[in-house]
Amino acid sequence: MKIVSDIREKQEMKKAAGPTIAMSAIVIAIAGIMFSNALAQRPTGRGRSGQGDSQLEKAPVPKDDNEKKILGILDDIRARQSYRNVPPQDGRLLRLLAETMNAKNVVEIGTSTGYSGIWFGMALQKTGGKLTTFEIDAQRAATARANFKRAGMADIITLIEGDAHETVKQLKDPIDILFLDADKDGYVDYLNKLLPLIRPGGLIIGHNINPRMADPRFMEAITANPNLETIVRTEVSLTLKKN
Repeated sequence: MKIVSDIREKQEMKKAAGPTIAMSAIVIAIAGIMFSNALAQRPTGRGRSGQGDSQLEKAPVPKDDNEKKILGILDDIRARQSYRNVPPQDGRLLRLLAETMNAKNVVEIGTSTGYSGIWFGMALQKTGGKLTTFEIDAQRAATARANFKRAGMADIITLIEGDAHETVKQLKDPIDILFLDADKDGYVDYLNKLLPLIRPGGLIIGHNINPRMADPRFMEAITANPNLETIVRTEVSLTLKKN
């Protein structure tokens, strides 16, 4: 009887995972179109308007006072930044993906000063999710913590300081989205350590994926694995974990 029960349980899990994977496949397809169009060029200036990227794309329109405040903080971070962060269009995409997937657990490797983390945070405020972000540089980590606090996200974002190659080992919960934006030759190690935690239908997003910076070992890992489906557009890779 236990064997029959286990079989039924596995069948139910597969049925439950099916729609989740299908939804993630739709999300990744839409994102591919967005990459091809909205991200055809990199931004030419600062601020959130992104007018250099597309004549059709407009600045975000805040839904409420909280969103208006956060967008203003993102503008300020970008205007003051002494460290590199993702372009505004990439940040907006991260928010879109997380909110569309109803992500509950997002992991980011490479916090910098918190710019991308706040974009994730805007989605997670809606989904009730959490972000765990890893940063090796103490000064950047301190700046990010301050930015998270003023954005009102200190309760949903946990920043872990130190070498992420070691500190990610403490993660145990299923991951909806893994965002890699740290040492490029370390991507494959992060992937190997965290792929078992990525849920079926989860996404791995790699930043700075271009011929000059992309690690061939990482590219092989995300394109040759039959359980992964990957597209690469304008320096960003999107990888779907099938099951």
